[in-house]
Amino acid sequence: MDVRRDDGYEISTQRERIDAALVHRWLSTDAYWALGRDLETVERAIAASLNFGVYAPDGAQVGYARVVSDLATFAWYCDVYVAREHRGRGLGTWLTRAVRDHLAPYRLGRILLITQDAHEVYARAGFAPFPDPQNLMIHRP
Repeated sequence: MDVRRDDGYEISTQRERIDAALVHRWLSTDAYWALGRDLETVERAIAASLNFGVYAPDGAQVGYARVVSDLATFAWYCDVYVAREHRGRGLGTWLTRAVRDHLAPYRLGRILLITQDAHEVYARAGFAPFPDPQNLMIHRP
């Protein structure tokens, strides 16, 4: 998938375009959910996921997200990041809508995400609070 906005920003699912070292720097130093994550883990996550890169008009990568899914019943939308100098341009909402639309043909039963501070961004793309959070469980080995 390659989608371009009128202002030249582009979203692509081409894995070979993802700059793993850059994604690692963003996540491990500036993303509260992944602080300290090592490069090997980021590379393994990229290899095992559906990846979405956001690129500026000059081709530089300025955002990233990935989806973990069986492409039949469930997806987890995660590691969503837009470089600080490109925020405020609607890229997060555009990225989230692009991911949602890319997954639509699979007719998944649910797409989940976790956020502490970007509820409004995701709501603009149709996400809503989990209806029964008391049913969620987690195991942290």
